[in-house]
Amino acid sequence: MQNENELTGTSRRPQIKICGLTDIEQARACAELGADAVGLVFFPKSPRNVSLEQARAITAAVPREVVTVGVFVNPSHEAVMTVVSQCGLGAVQLHGRESPELTACLAAEKITVIKALFIGGNPSMETVDTYSASAFLVECSGGKLPGGNALTWDWKAARAFGKSHPLVLAGGLSPDNVRQAIADAEPDAVDVSSGVEAAPGKKDLVKVADFISAVSRSTIGRICRPIFKKEINW
Repeated sequence: MQNENELTGTSRRPQIKICGLTDIEQARACAELGADAVGLVFFPKSPRNVSLEQARAITAAVPREVVTVGVFVNPSHEAVMTVVSQCGLGAVQLHGRESPELTACLAAEKITVIKALFIGGNPSMETVDTYSASAFLVECSGGKLPGGNALTWDWKAARAFGKSHPLVLAGGLSPDNVRQAIADAEPDAVDVSSGVEAAPGKKDLVKVADFISAVSRSTIGRICRPIFKKEINW
């Protein structure tokens, strides 16, 4: 869970987002184990897709300092705003080929926007300056669904990017490799989903605990930018 150092931007330990939660008790358990954020997927093709009712219940169940992040793929501005307002989300993650205009509109609403960029895919890291995002999630492309699809990749490829842009590292992370990934990329935050699952949408809380413990023992060579902050109240 976020401590004072992380909130004031003086921590060298990357923040932690556990993504793809579908269950209230598991979301609460992830928060208690030390997650800084939990991700809720609003993409019907995903096995981790949640309803507005599920999202509202999960947001209400986790402590206020744990940020709930809505994950969207090519949504409309209206769709995002409906979910944000009805579910009390603390941040929005755009994980498709959303336009720079959409990120700018959401940023103008004082919403924390995390834009996904893809190694070997579109949009790539080279498009970063076209997006008005608070932070950028970087992972590799591949697989049937948007996102890393549990594929590991050369995390060092994101290291230079993270020196100049707020970086959330994702794709193929697990309790066994996250410390190496952090050493390679030096991200401000890490994002895991399938690497701590028993089944899609169902977390293995032992793996979650091991993942958070591994990250907690990791530091990077600079002060981490606080990606997950509770900034808005809906």
